[in-house]
Amino acid sequence: MPIVPKVIFKTEAELRTFIDKPIDLAVAKVIKKLDHYCTDFIARSPFLCIGTSSGGRSDVSPRGDQPGFVQVLDENTIFIPERPGNNRIDTLTNIIENPSIGVFFMIPGYEECLRVTGRATLVGDQDLLEAAKVNGKIPKLGILVQINEAMLHCAKAVRRCKLWDPASVQDRSQMPTLGKMILEQTSAVDNPPSEALVEEVDNYVEHINKNELY
Repeated sequence: MPIVPKVIFKTEAELRTFIDKPIDLAVAKVIKKLDHYCTDFIARSPFLCIGTSSGGRSDVSPRGDQPGFVQVLDENTIFIPERPGNNRIDTLTNIIENPSIGVFFMIPGYEECLRVTGRATLVGDQDLLEAAKVNGKIPKLGILVQINEAMLHCAKAVRRCKLWDPASVQDRSQMPTLGKMILEQTSAVDNPPSEALVEEVDNYVEHINKNELY
C-alpha cells in the first residue's frame, strides 16, 4: 500500500516554519576555493563519495584508495583517478550529461568531513594519470573537478552513529555474502540460486577484490 504523507514541504519558507535559520558561522563557512585546511584534509582522506545526477536520475558512488590519491592541482582544482570498478560507469555518464558534482571526503578517526561542489570533466591527460599510478598500473581516465564551493562539515552525524567507535563494528556474518544477496535479488522466486553457484560468484568477487584493485 503506497504511503500518502500528511505533510509535504514545497518551499523554503514552509521549511523555515519548522527549522530555525542557521547561525552566522554556518553560512559564512562556505568558501569559494580550497584553503590549506581543505588541502590538508584531502591529502589525509582515503575515502570519498561522489554525487551526480542527470535526466532525473541521481547517484552517489564511493571512491577509495590510500590517503593522497586525490590530487589537489591548485586552489580551485582537484583530480580523482578512476580505478577499476563494476564498469556500470553511472557516475561517468552522469558527468557527461550534467557536470555538476558533489564530493564528500572522510578520514578514519575524524568526526568532521569536507564537502566540495563544482563542475566535473572526464579527462585522460597522461601527466595526471601517471601521477596516479599504483603498482605500475595507470588509470585509464580521471575526474577533473573545478571547485565552486567547499565547506567543513560538523561532527554531529558521525558522532550520532559512533562510526569510528570499535564497539559499532558489526558482525558481517549476520548477513549473507554479496554474491548470495545479488543472486537471490536477480533470481526468480521459484528458482533460487544453488549453493554451488553462490560459492562460484563469491570466489569470483573475492578474486577481483584482491587482484583487480588497480
